[in-house]
This record gives sequence, structure tokens and C-alpha cells, in this order.
Amino acid sequence: VALRIRPMMDDEIYNGATPVAHKVDENMVVIMDPSDDLDDILRQNRSREKQYIFDVVMDAKSTQEDTYNKSCKFLIPSIMDGYNATVFAYGATGAGKTHTMLGRDENPGIMAQALTDLFDKMNESQERLIYKVTMSYLEVMHILKEGNKQRTQEPTAANKTSSRSHAVLIISVRQRNRSVLAAGMQQQYRMGKLILIDLAGSERAANTQNRGKRMVEGAHINRSLLALGNCINALSDKTGSKYVNYRDSKLTRLLKDALGGNCKTVMVAHISPASFHFEETRNTLTYADRAKNLKTKVRLFCACLFLFVFCMFCIFCVLGCVSVFV
Repeated sequence: VALRIRPMMDDEIYNGATPVAHKVDENMVVIMDPSDDLDDILRQNRSREKQYIFDVVMDAKSTQEDTYNKSCKFLIPSIMDGYNATVFAYGATGAGKTHTMLGRDENPGIMAQALTDLFDKMNESQERLIYKVTMSYLEVMHILKEGNKQRTQEPTAANKTSSRSHAVLIISVRQRNRSVLAAGMQQQYRMGKLILIDLAGSERAANTQNRGKRMVEGAHINRSLLALGNCINALSDKTGSKYVNYRDSKLTRLLKDALGGNCKTVMVAHISPASFHFEETRNTLTYADRAKNLKTKVRLFCACLFLFVFCMFCIFCVLGCVSVFV
């Protein structure tokens, strides 16, 4: 689990917001409750300061390259070796998730940097290996831009370019050995998959001032994120409960392997340091802290192409015989 703290915005500073989230070191962040209301019973019996520890903590000084290198660059060799990996950005609306995942032409995010690294790795070994890369939703930088244009965005009071959907980029890399292929031997291949997800931000209708269609969209977004939070809670529960309901939303079905299956997973949590967003910041940190307890079972995907084709042939033969008798 990685954490990124975005910079304070000009309008937040202008309106009197103060920073309440501070990076202590590479692994620790401290948040300070800005409320000093003595009549608030819920706050009387708890400390105003709370510490959280994560694998990586990045503040406003961290660049896009720093974020990628520290959080998920290490996954690329695993993809090339035939493992699955997922990186997803989590946080409230306006916390900087889309900036981290997508970025801009002059300041690319995790998606573009991961693609660059993948193709660089393939170029290094293209003399001995044959690669086949497939992508869904986007394709390299040109289609990356086109896909982002199709993504629904709408300004809200909390974020001028609020993402109203979950953006998913799935990259599959299949590799075969050239020498084995040339010798005409049974061909094994390895398949690795990288899933990059920019989640829509959780939001409060009172903060975003949404009405009508925008409010309905916000409710759907919050419902899917609530389902994700419920899965994280269930998986991190140490009381022994084994049932996890992934069927509550399409998002949790998509993230099933990432949360508890055959996948290496990185969660990049995003928070705002502004005092105005303290509750959203604390909620994000709470879920990110629970996500540290999730365990996955990573397995190498390696298959024999000949056996796969033979099995498919047998299935078709059986189905053909059944259809004749019917």
C-alpha cells in the first residue's frame, strides 16, 4: 500500500484551509484533527493526532516518476515472467488519482510509464522471445488520449474535472521462446497481465453540490466504492469469517483477484492535506490501513500451446458427437 499526499490548492489556501496531513518519513504519515469543538462528544475521547504506516509515503514534493518508481515499477519484471498484477488508485474526489494514473503529455502518469517500461523490457529480449501484447480500453499514448476523451467527466464543486466512472486499462503479455518454436517442439507460453485502475472518487453530495443526474451518478459511484470497502473489511477481518461478497458491484467482481486471488496488488491511496477534507482523508487512510492485511496467492501462468489446442479439439469433437445424437 502506497500513499500520496497532493499539494494544497490555491483556492484552499485562499479560503483559509490549513494542512492537517504531514509526511513524517518514507513510511509514516500523521494527521491532526482540525476541530477544537469541546462540545463534540465523539471527539472528546480520542486523540487529535493519529499516525499511519504504509509501505511508501509520498508528499507534494514527489514527482510522477518518483511515484511510479516507488509504488509499482517493481511489478514490471513479474508481468514479463507470467504473473498477474493490479495497481489501483483510491481516494476521495479531487485527491489526485487521475493525475497519478494518467498525468499529462509532459508529465505522464503510471499508465504511460508502465507501458513504456513493458515495451523496453520486450525490446531487450526480443532476440530470444516472441511477444504478443493485447490491451483493452486503451492502446499506447494516442489511443490513451482518445479513450480518456470518451471517459465521462463533469465539474463538481469539489473537483473541476471530476471523473464520473472507473477507468480500467488491461494489458496482457504473452511470450514464447523463439528457439523452441524454430525446433518445432511443443511450445509453452507464459501469460502475464497488468490491470491499471483509476477509481472514481468517493464524494459527499453536500460538498459537491450535485443535483439531478450528477447526484445519481455520485450515488452509484459511492455504492460501488462501498462494496469495495466492504470487501476490504471482510478480507482484513481476523475473526475467521471466510465469506466475501464480490457480487455487490461490477467493480468488486473485477477486483476479485486483486483483493484476494492470483495477483500482485498495489493500492495507491490519495489524500488531500487540507483541513476542509479531514473526514475524507481519515476515511481513506482507514481503508488503506486495512488493505495492508489483505493476502493474495500469486501463481505463475505457464501453459503448453499444443495441449491447449488438443484439449479444445477434443471438446469440439465431443460436442459434435452430442449434437449428432440430439
